[in-house]
Amino acid sequence: MRLKVGFLLLATAVTLAVWFYPKSVPREEIEVRPVGEQVRLYRHAGGIIETIPLEEYVVGVVAAEMPASFPFEALKAQAVAARTYTLRRVVSHGVENNPHPGSDLCDDPRHSQAYYSRQELKNTWGALKYYRYYYKVKQAVSETAGLVITHNGQLIDPVYHASCGGRTENAGDVWKFDIPYLKSVACPYDENTRLIEQKSFTFVELKQALAPREALASASGRLNTEGLTLIVTDKTATGRPKEIAVSGVPVAATTLRERLGLKSTKFTWDIREDHVSFTTFGYGHGVGLCQYGAKGMADHGSSFDDILHHYYTGVRIVNY
Repeated sequence: MRLKVGFLLLATAVTLAVWFYPKSVPREEIEVRPVGEQVRLYRHAGGIIETIPLEEYVVGVVAAEMPASFPFEALKAQAVAARTYTLRRVVSHGVENNPHPGSDLCDDPRHSQAYYSRQELKNTWGALKYYRYYYKVKQAVSETAGLVITHNGQLIDPVYHASCGGRTENAGDVWKFDIPYLKSVACPYDENTRLIEQKSFTFVELKQALAPREALASASGRLNTEGLTLIVTDKTATGRPKEIAVSGVPVAATTLRERLGLKSTKFTWDIREDHVSFTTFGYGHGVGLCQYGAKGMADHGSSFDDILHHYYTGVRIVNY
């Protein structure tokens, strides 16, 4: 009798588990070091380290990194990416050679992820938009609570950017090392929303921008009022400039972008008598999740997991 009752209870439990198991998101369990659901965040403005609950931190990241006006599924995709990025660093006891000892991350998006506290969001959005947007972002985070992205059982490095301009980049073309889940993919919905910007520099300004780098000293030394040559000597798989000969000296496109403050390496230029004008397309490094592309996919009916599987090749969405 006891055996029959035990069997019935087990069968009932299995049936309920199957019935309520989410159908849209394939899940498995991934073991990580217990992190206490806390993030140690270095705040640059005050020079202090704040301890913030993990999910509260993710809300602040999503609100700072992606426009809250974006579709709900795009915000959910951003939430999963931000949580994965965070846990990858928390679990590994922070980034190696962390410039802010005792912290897991900082709030500078050039080194980590942007983050806004609730008060900072009130100041940014104003009272009316705050109540509309904050709880929208919070719901996106809550509905994806605990979900992270893995590849071969390991947390991925889910890099993201604002706008790729039509196609994302291979990691190896941007950072010199290939990553299997950061492959170039088509991004058709970003074509109509790409950001286009023009910036002009005199030869003197260009020389001043290049001179501080020892590796570019020879390039800046060749810039003068008599002329300038810029020639693409290598391209990425998507056709972006990868290396440019500046008056005969090879310079990485990523370095040129950094020194000139350009929005992306997807650029063209026009040389005039005493200045050069750059036109950039998109915004960011172009690798991984394209935020405007995610918006377009969501607008066309894609779910957050569809979006993540599109931009990160061969990954799984699991419970951490």
